Amino acid sequence: MKNNIVPAIVFLATTVLVQAEDSLSHEQFIPLNSLTESVANQETEPASSSAGVTSTADTLQQDTTRTDSIADTTAAIIENPYGLPDELMPLWNSMSIKQKAAQMVMVYLSPAQFLIENEFGAVLVMKNHLKDTAAFKARIREANEGLKIPLLVASDQEGGFVNRLGGISEKWKHAPSAKEMRDMPTDSVQLISAEIGAELMELGINMNLAPVLDPAKDHRKKNSFMEESARSWEKDSTSTEKVQAFVQGMRQSGVVCVSKHFPGYDSWTNSDHQIAISASPKNKIAYNVEFFKRLSDDIPVTMMSSVRFIRISSRPAVFEPKIVKMARDMNPETVILTDDLWGVSLRAWVSGTERVKSKGYPRKDFRKLIRTSLTAGNDMFMITYPAKAVEMVNYLVQISKNNKTYKKRIEESAARILKMKYKAGMLKLQ
Repeated sequence: MKNNIVPAIVFLATTVLVQAEDSLSHEQFIPLNSLTESVANQETEPASSSAGVTSTADTLQQDTTRTDSIADTTAAIIENPYGLPDELMPLWNSMSIKQKAAQMVMVYLSPAQFLIENEFGAVLVMKNHLKDTAAFKARIREANEGLKIPLLVASDQEGGFVNRLGGISEKWKHAPSAKEMRDMPTDSVQLISAEIGAELMELGINMNLAPVLDPAKDHRKKNSFMEESARSWEKDSTSTEKVQAFVQGMRQSGVVCVSKHFPGYDSWTNSDHQIAISASPKNKIAYNVEFFKRLSDDIPVTMMSSVRFIRISSRPAVFEPKIVKMARDMNPETVILTDDLWGVSLRAWVSGTERVKSKGYPRKDFRKLIRTSLTAGNDMFMITYPAKAVEMVNYLVQISKNNKTYKKRIEESAARILKMKYKAGMLKLQ
């Protein structure tokens, strides 16, 4: 017998369409709360007596029990709608919507006091930040000591051409690229990854924006940009286990990995600087996604691409709900991260122009960029302009007060980020 009461209760609490004040006409909210959906879809079998006949009194008792059970289930959903571990509930209940929104922002590394005052969830570390490693470590330590929730400290230590450790460690000056590591024995990959992870953790970096799961071949079967740059892990049937070894090595040292750039970067232009377009047919895109999917249980964070996959949408992938949902469907607990939202190409697309100025970006366009990122389904927003990161948090809070759907999206993402930090051992709760 179908349980018709729970879906009705859940339906009243779920909104599936967002109408923002000046959002794109076809911009839709993608419901991400798998826990609510699973409860709404569950079936309850009727109880029966041993003789196959139920008395009126038994029926009334069963109905009362069922009603109580439904009420208990509904109360549990309302009290903990995002499936947070019990250990996290005191922290969660103490957080304001502003603190939850701040967890969603990965900001360019800034002074410790600035990070503490704004309670950001993550920072992005670039090569120039590591010139003085003592000062860098002191800044991260100071920030974490002043924060209730420790930072995700992220950098892209891929090896090869993208090698943040190369400038500070003679040992890792020639850290192997993904192309080199994928040809190594699996145990060697895990060993070298653990050693690199230990170097990152020594600095205070606990998130590696790697591995690159972008295809080695484009849809024309020519080497992709990532393959020519020796950054792609894709090669043959052994690629999955090699990446798993890389991720496991990082995890051994306490470093969280990030797969990128979903659904597979196969454009030859730089999507940070100009609007990059991929003409890959849908079957090739689906093939590229499979690599990400096979590793979705091993890698807790996925970074979206800024490329426009025109066979699916005219939007950059990071802004397209259908493509973000493809990433979400791989694993409902995956934290979905944008690439730099201050990148020229993304801002230009939002503004409808070919180029934008580095400063003086229209406020209405920036707000539209934030809403578009949120309603597409992204969890964490990367931005390399610290002052705009503050504006981003404040605007998320503002729209959450005016629209319950926006508030729900912010809370879903914040909960997913906290769960990821908790599972990675970053949250030391009393």
